[in-house]
Amino acid sequence: MIDKYLKQTTFKDLEDFTSNYELIIPGDFNFAYDVVDGWAKTNPDKRALLWTNDKGESRTFTFGELKDITDRTAGFLSSLGIGKGDMVMAILKRRAEFWFTIIALHKIGAVIIPATHLLTKKDIIYRANAATIKAVICDGDELITDHVNEALPESPSVQQRISIGPVIPEGWEDFHKGIENAQPFQRPAEPTKNEDPLIVSFTSGTTGDPKMVVLDSVYPLAHIVTAKYWQNLHEKSLHLTIADTGWLKAVWGKLYGQWLVGATVFVYDHEKFTPSDILDVLSKYKVTSLCAPPTIFRFLIREDMSRYDLSALEWCTIAGEALNPEVYNRFRELTGIKLREGYGQSETTLTVFTSPWIEPKPGSMGLPNPHYDMDLLTPDGRSAEAGEQGQIVIRYDKNYPAGLFKGYYRNTRLTDEAMSEGIYYTGDLAWKDEDGYFWFVGRADDVIKSSGYRIGPFEVESALMLHQAVVECAITGVPDDIRGQVVKATVVLGKEYKDKAGDDLVKELQDHVKQVTAPYKYPRIIEFVDELPKTISGKIRRVEIRERDHR
Repeated sequence: MIDKYLKQTTFKDLEDFTSNYELIIPGDFNFAYDVVDGWAKTNPDKRALLWTNDKGESRTFTFGELKDITDRTAGFLSSLGIGKGDMVMAILKRRAEFWFTIIALHKIGAVIIPATHLLTKKDIIYRANAATIKAVICDGDELITDHVNEALPESPSVQQRISIGPVIPEGWEDFHKGIENAQPFQRPAEPTKNEDPLIVSFTSGTTGDPKMVVLDSVYPLAHIVTAKYWQNLHEKSLHLTIADTGWLKAVWGKLYGQWLVGATVFVYDHEKFTPSDILDVLSKYKVTSLCAPPTIFRFLIREDMSRYDLSALEWCTIAGEALNPEVYNRFRELTGIKLREGYGQSETTLTVFTSPWIEPKPGSMGLPNPHYDMDLLTPDGRSAEAGEQGQIVIRYDKNYPAGLFKGYYRNTRLTDEAMSEGIYYTGDLAWKDEDGYFWFVGRADDVIKSSGYRIGPFEVESALMLHQAVVECAITGVPDDIRGQVVKATVVLGKEYKDKAGDDLVKELQDHVKQVTAPYKYPRIIEFVDELPKTISGKIRRVEIRERDHR
């Protein structure tokens, strides 16, 4: 499959790869028709998806079966008035219906907005109005559907609510009955264009509400590197990326690149992460490739891994936060496998990674992806020298690469701040060593990375400020051996609450944040202070709080 999209697919060494990697972009590319239906035409019995859950259930889907299911799903959604360009939010956890939905929306030409089930009423209202969402498709968990129902009166653009079950609330469409009774779907006469939006992803910011990243129809092609040359996948691979479908990491590791190279996507649908369960499914199903954030590997190496048959495991990749050398060394000692890091953003695909041709350096992201024209720029605009810190940037003045986002939806100001004069400024800081390896320093805009999540301080601060006891607060990240970072709130209390500062108020504030915004964002550490450090202009100096915490 990928030989249609790459000038050269095999490379003898790093120099060959760096010099000769070239993506071929066809006109009117559509992942659903060209890749999913393409496999269904040439090899309908080829296994595409192996889904299992923590209840012992298991289902396998071939590409032939996926074509049929996604055609019927597209027919059903079309009958509800969903058409090209319409925004559809999908809150589907790790259910198999996510794959039916996203491929069906691609066939229609509609835009998918992946969303986590941890969103609250407030989060849903913001997203519905910011993106003019027309339909919501979600897991039938009553907590999720209740949040959607509660948000509906303040979300006037939402016309359809669709549940995959088991609960189908009053006023909701039944997903499975809909696709069962769907009329035959005909491919739209007007093809999707390469520049058409494919995904709008909400990403946490630090100075405002979550931004909306627009990814176009050729975005999936840039993930060939993700799957083929980072995850080292092939047609016999069974690959597991541990990620909920509400996060963009799911399409990095559970869809586009994997199916482009012909690998089978393995899905473990679980409600609660348990290291022993992960090891059990790796062993039971003979998973050959695993990708997960460092937090997952920290938990895995604490288990008695000798109890599990991991002989099928060939390759492991890691991303989301910096990798501690002790985790790398211990995992290699237990499995013989070298963890290979990678780096990218919601605004890009994989931009820096440890390829098969280079030796991993624990803690380093690896080398730049030749698909992108990358650099490290110092504050004065110079290319950083070895050992010198700079901001990671992507140049697009000569060629706009597939995979680079098309801007922030409905926010020209933010787009112009990030993209100017042919350069995209990632906001992430790094340095490179004498061998050219990149080493991550930190996020310029203070985003906190905890257990693979990216948490914007502004969202947590906004939630805390809704509590009557809080006068001011600042959110920062504190290093944590397990989670990478944990969220810390430094809080100034109102006069009437100062004498109540203590464990009871800490728990009250934590519970409050869980109720107002997604629960994973709550501050695990709360410190009460008389005042916050500020600049002359009155801006909070989070850097000073972090420096104090590191002493």
